[in-house]
Amino acid sequence: MKLLSYVRKNGFVLLLVVAFLLIDVFVARLDPMTNSRRFEKDDFTKTLFHHQWDRSGPVFFGNSAVTGAYMEDKAQLPLVEMGMSYGKITDLRAIMKRGLYDFQEQLVIGIDVHTMLDRMQTDPRFPWSRPWYSPYIFHYRDYFQDAGGEWIRNAWAGLLRRELDFGTYEPRWIDKELYFGREPAEQLKKDWERYEANYSWMQLGDMADNLDALDWVIRYANDRALPLKVVWMPLNPDTAYPQPAYWKQLKERVGGTLQSNGIPVLDLSDVFKPDEFHDLVHLNRETGAPKFTSEVDRWLRSFEKSGK
Repeated sequence: MKLLSYVRKNGFVLLLVVAFLLIDVFVARLDPMTNSRRFEKDDFTKTLFHHQWDRSGPVFFGNSAVTGAYMEDKAQLPLVEMGMSYGKITDLRAIMKRGLYDFQEQLVIGIDVHTMLDRMQTDPRFPWSRPWYSPYIFHYRDYFQDAGGEWIRNAWAGLLRRELDFGTYEPRWIDKELYFGREPAEQLKKDWERYEANYSWMQLGDMADNLDALDWVIRYANDRALPLKVVWMPLNPDTAYPQPAYWKQLKERVGGTLQSNGIPVLDLSDVFKPDEFHDLVHLNRETGAPKFTSEVDRWLRSFEKSGK
């Protein structure tokens, strides 16, 4: 009786809640964050877009360092370039757990100084970033507000022209960020100071979740007989910008795991010159990226020759 009384007294509010949830489920099914160019896209979705929405193939996974360094269109043994801004091993684990991509033939993971940092910021647009209990519209509210504002402005401009215009919009940028030229020394210093303040103090304990994720990914690959390889990504060797204190420690810790699991490793962390970088962690597109792609190609071809 108390429940019925409560429903009667609050029926209107409950109907609004139910209506919102039904609308939210409908919008989530449409998934405009993925399917509509009115909304900005994360780098995982951009990867799918540039591969005609194919969700299978051999992959080179990593963060923006992979995006900047690996030129898929120039590779002789091309992998799907799945570099993602702020991408971490925990993101790869989420993709695998949710079955968002079918990794085939081989998986190469690029690890740089930021790939394993649990506290590194992430992209809230990633499809796996929304908790199951968070309404779709609420979670992506900032992007709906941006698209809705544009819709209202264009509709109003159409009315002023005595037209009904509800379809005009500016398609959002769908390409990944690449890195051309070289940053000036002043900007490199600012970058280094920002990294130093935000991340360089971290220890292995601040990478626990990503270290666990790496173990999970290794098991995933073993269970599916998926060839797994790792590339240590380049880091600018300019002595004016010392490497993070945790870098050597991290390489030793991860290296031990990779060695014990028989995972091939290509260490390119210290083979590039400062003038081949755009900044501290991204190779430039003119000289650094072509050289990196060539090195990875040569390495991958060596496995074909050895029959492995």
